[in-house]
Amino acid sequence: MTDAATALPGPRTLVAQTVRVELGDVALEHLLPRQGALAWIRDGDGIVAWGETARIETTGPNRFADASAWWRRMTGHAVVRDSVDVPGSGLVAFGSFAFGPSSSALIVPSVVVGRRGDLAWVTTISDSALVTAPTLRVTDPPTPPRGAVFSDGSISGAGWESIVSDATAAIRAGELDKVVLARDLVADLAEPLDVRAPLHRLAGAYPNCWTFHVDGLFGATPEMLVRRERGLVMSRVLAGTIRRTGDDEHDLALAASLARSSKDLEEHEYAVRSVADALEPSCSSMNVPEAPFVLHLPNVMHLATDVAGVVDPDHEAASALDLAAALHPSAAVGGTPRAVALDLIDRLEPMDRGRYAGPVGWIDADGDGEWGIALRSAEYDGTRVRLFAGCGIVADSDPEAELAESQAKLVPIRDALSD
Repeated sequence: MTDAATALPGPRTLVAQTVRVELGDVALEHLLPRQGALAWIRDGDGIVAWGETARIETTGPNRFADASAWWRRMTGHAVVRDSVDVPGSGLVAFGSFAFGPSSSALIVPSVVVGRRGDLAWVTTISDSALVTAPTLRVTDPPTPPRGAVFSDGSISGAGWESIVSDATAAIRAGELDKVVLARDLVADLAEPLDVRAPLHRLAGAYPNCWTFHVDGLFGATPEMLVRRERGLVMSRVLAGTIRRTGDDEHDLALAASLARSSKDLEEHEYAVRSVADALEPSCSSMNVPEAPFVLHLPNVMHLATDVAGVVDPDHEAASALDLAAALHPSAAVGGTPRAVALDLIDRLEPMDRGRYAGPVGWIDADGDGEWGIALRSAEYDGTRVRLFAGCGIVADSDPEAELAESQAKLVPIRDALSD
């Protein structure tokens, strides 16, 4: 594919102006309009945006490189006046990238509102002109989803169990160590989705996850692919899952069993090693914990490891987007060895993942940013919503248990869409 940045008629000069504002206790998601909303929120902090000043769509194996080159070109010609000067202020783009070589997008909004603790700001972005910051107000309540009817997507539950069996056979035959298989579920609504409604529900129900919406993809991911901030880099790796029961005492016992599970620890080790190996060339130092911790979410518990590092200042391709490209797909969403796992996914999965399990997040003009993995997510178009879930398969995986795990992972979006 030709570098998408070279297809533009000429460099544009974007002007971004950031000023501090007072938001009080107004939730960021309550500022979003129905159309053109972009969101990245965790525990009340983050950035939301609307409007579109610039955009690039990329496809193919060079989709990350094309988008990164375009962003460097845009930031190189931009005028930024930023009195706040924190990651996420100034010139910002939101992005959503496909798992495979299909359509991906990087979007520069017109208005961005951000919050970090007690600090809040608004950024306006336009072509070659300063724009007065808008008056921020709580928008009208979103229209709740109505009449959701759920049905099998590309394959039935029984059919997916059969695919899991085929995968475990390939692993036991020595073809690979791990593969992540995904399935989809379809929801048909009575009227077109107002995406702000599930965003409100997800942000409230899963405050420790990153609630997002970019270009028709929304969700609440528990997994941070990579955060780059002031030269520091972090990746949260999740692999190994057990469903919660709602009984606190029982769940504590389940968490202990998860932490001792050889099957889950093996799956987790593959994912952590793939992330550490991908980050190492861009970092001057790294910290990889020896053992995972158990991350408790309302619906499931995961084995989790936070891999941290210091970005090598001499490394040319070390923006948050560059690092996300280097990491994708990690063993947490692809498998080990990567190439063999991706080939098996192509052979076994009867669907196109679209942007499910691809990087989603944002980047600023300094190269800082946050990119999560688009898990606990769905794509929508009008009244139809396509939900996704995936599970890591290793030699000891049980197809029935993996189906149950995938159903647990569908719960956040199912609940967000239900009456």
